[in-house]
Amino acid sequence: MPFVATIPVGNALGECVLWDDLTQSVWWTDIDGRTLYRLDWRDRTLQRFATPRRLASFGFVEGRCEVIAAFDNAVGLFDPVTGSMGARLVPEGLSRGQRMNDGRVDRSGRFWVGSMMEEPGCREEARLYCVRQGRIETRERGLTITNGICWSPDSSWCYLADSRRHIIWRYRFDAVTGTLGERQEFAVTGGSVSPDGAAVDAEGYLWSAQWGGGCVVRYAPDGRLDRVLEVPVSQPSCVAFGGANFDLLFVTSAQSGLESPQTGAGDLFVYNVGVRGLPESRFKFDGWPETLGLRG
Repeated sequence: MPFVATIPVGNALGECVLWDDLTQSVWWTDIDGRTLYRLDWRDRTLQRFATPRRLASFGFVEGRCEVIAAFDNAVGLFDPVTGSMGARLVPEGLSRGQRMNDGRVDRSGRFWVGSMMEEPGCREEARLYCVRQGRIETRERGLTITNGICWSPDSSWCYLADSRRHIIWRYRFDAVTGTLGERQEFAVTGGSVSPDGAAVDAEGYLWSAQWGGGCVVRYAPDGRLDRVLEVPVSQPSCVAFGGANFDLLFVTSAQSGLESPQTGAGDLFVYNVGVRGLPESRFKFDGWPETLGLRG
């Protein structure tokens, strides 16, 4: 059986799970609970760090203790231990009723993050942004809920889930310039099931948490459904590979949006899926606006 462990945290909206190979620990955020988690996998020590706003996603930073953090309304460098933040980068086009959402660092050290439509009646155009050299730039428009940002092992493809449309897109990707090619349909989820957070394994297969579907789906590089990993809750939200051999799959989940209580909803689940993942990339600190010394 692939099941390894359940970490009973009962998150409201667990998301953006990442493995830190330097410390052998797994990190994730509870967006609505305004808490960042760090679990040392060696001794199962769990730490909780309060966040000043809803932390939608984040990435590790090369050579620094801060994380590159996408809060609901801006992106900044955040120190989880001290709670301090520097200057915030405010994305263009983020209107009332929208917030920042899923994000990930590419293999060239850029941080990519998308926005989402959160409230009924808001302007229906979420965006995808790229953060580099202390700037945040729009790279894609016309989305609904941006999720599942990840890249093929050779970085020739970028994947992006548009959750409300139930589609996973892919783009030809230039790793040197960070340029996206034309958008192509990669996979479609049916009914009320939405593709959420995702990760690519060392074989180039994409693992997608299926919100509303109670499972994680492994897609082949051609978009064909390869494997379904059932999980004990209906709202798995994000996945990451980790462990000493990168063969563990960590799966976050959520309670938010459930019509009735569900045992295990919001917990972190761990599986040995028999294939290896890839290390998380780290954000290259290549300039940032003057630090303002803001806190909270």
